[in-house]
Amino acid sequence: MEKNTPLRYDSSKNYDVIDIAKDYQLNFNRGNVLKYIIRAGKKDNEIQDLEKALDYLKREINHLRNEQTKWIEEQK
Repeated sequence: MEKNTPLRYDSSKNYDVIDIAKDYQLNFNRGNVLKYIIRAGKKDNEIQDLEKALDYLKREINHLRNEQTKWIEEQK
């Protein structure tokens, strides 16, 4: 498949971030964490990219906590 990657993100590899996320079966939040970490500093605002990665990481942690809480409640 032909890559359609903007030049600022091109790593000159035969794969893209989405390929890694799919290969590791990452969900949306985890895939976005990876994407923003890898791409941080390739655009104007590196801190903003890292903050986005942190936001998706926090969302994933909250999701897992909610799932854990539901499971605990179901066991009672």
